[in-house]
Amino acid sequence: MSLAERLAWQIERQLHDPLSIGLLSERCAASPYHMARVFRSVTGLSPMTYVRARRLTEAAKRLANGKDDILTVALDAQFSSHEAFTRAFAAYFGVLPRSVRRARSTADLELMEPLKMKKDLIVDVAKPEIRERDGFRVIGMSKQASVETTSTIPPLWQAFAARHTELGDAIHNPSYGVSWNGDEHGNFKYMAGHEAGPDIAVPDGMEEMLIPKARYAVFTHDGHISDIPKTIYTIWNKALPDEGLEPAETPDFELYDQRFDAATGRGTVEIWIPVQ
Repeated sequence: MSLAERLAWQIERQLHDPLSIGLLSERCAASPYHMARVFRSVTGLSPMTYVRARRLTEAAKRLANGKDDILTVALDAQFSSHEAFTRAFAAYFGVLPRSVRRARSTADLELMEPLKMKKDLIVDVAKPEIRERDGFRVIGMSKQASVETTSTIPPLWQAFAARHTELGDAIHNPSYGVSWNGDEHGNFKYMAGHEAGPDIAVPDGMEEMLIPKARYAVFTHDGHISDIPKTIYTIWNKALPDEGLEPAETPDFELYDQRFDAATGRGTVEIWIPVQ
């Protein structure tokens, strides 16, 4: 069972009980960031946004059944009052709870049903190589990003490409896309940069990232860079759990070397996931 499926199972069995990111993280034996990252890759939502959507969906079904009053449904859905529930319900569905109760139907509502894996996003990924790597230094440019939308990352690479010659001889080293400092909402920091030795100064407007020694599961993506989201989806939702690997709390990164052609966007990219 993948991490996303374990999380969905925990949510469903406790849907009407108090839940928090900390509690779900503990019961799924995963860090809040990795849990949120995997879950957003499947649903496009943070875990707690999904919890609220599922609670409102089940509440809508109960209201359409007509047996329970709105306050009872609201309290069972973990809302503190009729008013709080009504505001959340109207914001999510675009109609008031009483309208659904009166209509005795959810036909016009966009319900959030229990999670189903996106099987069309699962692609063939070769078994990873397990490698130990000493710490190293990357200099580049970074931005905040989110697993919900990575639209800030391509422009970051373009901005870095316009300035990478400022790193001198380091431009002959591999390029790295480094992800770190993730939180429970799936937000993280992303750097586009080059590996650089201690003699390379950090230009104005850039920064350095010191990546510690770690053990990695190294996957490869072959083909066009536009298809890498499917590879990453498969890694986090199938390949890692299939191998019994648990990610560690250190940066992960993409490695671009001479096998990747930045001009065409085609070639081989290595995806390094730190593991325990």
